[in-house]
Amino acid sequence: MAAHMAALHAAKRALRKEIKTRLAAIGAEEKRRQSRIVTQKLLQHPKYESCCRIAVFLSMPDEIHTEEIIEDIFQKGKVCFIPRYLPNSSHMDMLKVTEAKDIQSLPVTSWNIRQPGDEEQGEEALATGGLDLILMPGLGFDRGGNRLGRGKGFYDTYLGRCASHPGGMPYTIGLAFREQICPQIPVHDGDVPIDEVLFE
Repeated sequence: MAAHMAALHAAKRALRKEIKTRLAAIGAEEKRRQSRIVTQKLLQHPKYESCCRIAVFLSMPDEIHTEEIIEDIFQKGKVCFIPRYLPNSSHMDMLKVTEAKDIQSLPVTSWNIRQPGDEEQGEEALATGGLDLILMPGLGFDRGGNRLGRGKGFYDTYLGRCASHPGGMPYTIGLAFREQICPQIPVHDGDVPIDEVLFE
């Protein structure tokens, strides 16, 4: 079993490196182009149209850009939650944001992501009505809903918490560049598959 897990971790490490190389080769304009297409696919998606409470990641340069999605969430009167990652752990909370412009004033973490500060006492999604939809970042995805994260386990841990919420599991959609789609992602029992992946 230990040998199997070691091989799995090695396979994930190798695939992360390969995908990072592919992502580094995409130009900024191409990233914007694919982001616009994926954004349109999401905004027309029945699950997005019908949901009320959405968790969305604030994108890093090598992820689908989520700014337009966040603007649309507020325009449509939906409730927006964004991640706050706890350093040196796999713990993440999803905190409510009341206005899109509030995001620009959030502090930047050591890995260059804006997130609510430690002193922020925002509403945590699972402490109130749960979530209808989580938009998932990731380094790689396959068509079967398997996802390769960055190795910290934030989203898998959070989905575990969602599973025990009275509101039930939210629908999960990964947002990906074409270059992030893999034939098969190596997974183990603790990896939670997502419902769907959107890409060009």
